[in-house]
This record gives sequence, structure tokens and C-alpha cells, in this order.
Amino acid sequence: MNSKVGMFAGDVWTALNQNGALDVKELKKAAKLKTEKDLYLALGWLLREDKLEITEGEKTLTVALK
Repeated sequence: MNSKVGMFAGDVWTALNQNGALDVKELKKAAKLKTEKDLYLALGWLLREDKLEITEGEKTLTVALK
């Protein structure tokens, strides 16, 4: 499972690096992840590594690289 989550994190990092800040719905699509679970596992991985900034809006989260 760790290697899968690491790959998801790499996909999320690449999507953010190419597109800039994205909301979670856009990010899931840009990273080509199948489920929200995969997205949130990847976000947790990258947050633990202190690579992300997350901004909470009224109805969504916006994610960007630090």
C-alpha cells in the first residue's frame, strides 16, 4: 500500500507543479486518480512531507505546492 500511496503522491505533486493551485475536484482529475480516497491519501503523504499549502474555502479546499 505504501508504494501505491507514494505513486499517488507523485501524481498529485506533478499535477500541482504543472497547473498551479487547484481545488480538490480539479486536482483529482488532473492527477488522474480514480477515487477521492486515493487523493486524500496522497494529500496526507505530501502534507506530512511539508510540501503543500491548503486553503479552506466555503465549499472546497484549494491545494498548492509550497
